[in-house]
Amino acid sequence: MKKLLTPLLFLALMAGCGTSDNSDETSSSANDNGFANAYKMIRAEDLKKNLYIIASDEMEGRNTGSKGQKKAGEYIINYYKNLGISYPKSLGSYYQKVPAAFLNQNGGNLPDSENIMAFIEGNEKPNEIVVVSAHYDHVGIINGVIYNGADDDGSGTVAVMEMAKAFQEAKNKGKGPKRSVLFLHVTGEEYGLFGSLYYTKNPVFPLANTVVDLNIDMIGRDDPANKGKQYVYVIGSDMLSSQLKVINEAANKKTNNLELNYKYDDLNDPEKLYYRSDHYNFAKNNIPIAFFFDGIHEDYHKPTDKPDKIDYPLLEKRTQLIFTTAWDIANRAERIIVDKK
Repeated sequence: MKKLLTPLLFLALMAGCGTSDNSDETSSSANDNGFANAYKMIRAEDLKKNLYIIASDEMEGRNTGSKGQKKAGEYIINYYKNLGISYPKSLGSYYQKVPAAFLNQNGGNLPDSENIMAFIEGNEKPNEIVVVSAHYDHVGIINGVIYNGADDDGSGTVAVMEMAKAFQEAKNKGKGPKRSVLFLHVTGEEYGLFGSLYYTKNPVFPLANTVVDLNIDMIGRDDPANKGKQYVYVIGSDMLSSQLKVINEAANKKTNNLELNYKYDDLNDPEKLYYRSDHYNFAKNNIPIAFFFDGIHEDYHKPTDKPDKIDYPLLEKRTQLIFTTAWDIANRAERIIVDKK
């Protein structure tokens, strides 16, 4: 996750830019065999296997545009290929190039990098897009030390991959989603949310057709205030739509009944977390978002953020929750409403 902006930069960014249950019916598909079989595909052991690779020393901390990040991207793409999950046809490949000039617009010397996208087309409303996102970059090597970024955001990266596998399992059984699902791995987050900004300025699918962004940034650990608890922070789920928070809470009750912590779900919170990960670039475009997060822990942006410190059973539960929310939104009769500003 991107570090907190200085007050001056925050004000510059901002210059650019009540709860009733109005939810539509819960998806009738949410309890069918398609959902149940897909849900079972989300497993701690598979998340662990992928994360030990994504956050290995071989990936050299996945700095934006680096050899290590590109190697991690190749692993992600090969994973999708092996599952038979393709890319958006209009893109022509899994890659969306993000030019160096865009990444360095505020200074810096980053090379070209890439967003990575996998795509499962909906069988009834294919032009309506559910986005599940996570950034796959981290901060690389600093003073000769590899910053592996297992939680930030290796955990979100492998969660997106695992959810894609679950949706593909349903599709293979003839029970794929009604709406299309875009699995979006963005680059350049650590330098200013640049990968998601580039996507929203150069969308592969019209932003008007984008139903929601469920963004995942750090869901593998716990923070000092929640040691040993079964929880997840949820941010922004009722900022633009009165339905999204209701849907997510219902999904939680159906699954692992985690504690949904709304501590940071406040535009005026001192940590400004609503503005600090990739969902924000969708929210700026009036697209409902929910941001899933585990908090600021002792290894945040340190070389000690390693895969052996991840709570894999909890990572599984959080991934299952987000998948269930995505499933509901992808399969309900009507797209969720935007009724807040």
